[in-house]
Amino acid sequence: MNVFRFTLAAIFLCSAMTMAAQSLPPGTALPVEMGSSLNAKNAKPGQKIEGKLMQEVQLPSGVVLKKGSHVTGQVVSVQRPSRITVKFTQLQDGHQVIPLNVSLRALADSENVFNAGVPIDANSTYDPSNEYTTKQVGGDVVFRGRGYVASDAGKVGRWDGTGVWGMLAEGGDCPASDDNRTEQALWIFSTTACGVYGIEGARIAHAGRTPPVGQITLQSDKDLLVRGGSGWFLLVNSSTNAAGAGQ
Repeated sequence: MNVFRFTLAAIFLCSAMTMAAQSLPPGTALPVEMGSSLNAKNAKPGQKIEGKLMQEVQLPSGVVLKKGSHVTGQVVSVQRPSRITVKFTQLQDGHQVIPLNVSLRALADSENVFNAGVPIDANSTYDPSNEYTTKQVGGDVVFRGRGYVASDAGKVGRWDGTGVWGMLAEGGDCPASDDNRTEQALWIFSTTACGVYGIEGARIAHAGRTPPVGQITLQSDKDLLVRGGSGWFLLVNSSTNAAGAGQ
């Protein structure tokens, strides 16, 4: 009987944690590195796309989405050779599968992703990596040894050894908070990061915040190619928007 009760309690606890994680607060940032390349020349609707969460995400409920969690989605439509629409559909954290409805705030090519982890002072290459001073995509500077992030506006975030944290600020066409005025997992991105970085001629034609909600469209003046290793700064849409995603 005790074993039976223990099993029931364990199932209840796991279910509660799963439900808490499935209700991701609107505006929650999900910094993802893509393992898939997107090439509008040969991409096909229904094609799978996948990546991984690059910094743990702490939710107000106490649930933590682990770094390395698997993120998947699919290609929705393609206009060759310069336009492609994708949609991210789920995040898998261990045995927990969380449905996603997200928009895109910023996108960085693999070179920008790499450079964000390299010290801006050549002499710093001899220091431990947790002492580096690095530059985020979008301009913020991370003083790892001092534990803070700075911009022209002053201190805008912190570094704690596991990653970069801060509240989103207005930048470009992006609003300040994206419905979430809490500290976010930023990974390589600045608090003001908005738009496309490092992919010449490319832009976010539709971020996915408005109908069709959750559908992210990238467009280019040239052949559109987003290589694997790119960084995607995704944001959870509000429940109201998400409810209309399938309409």
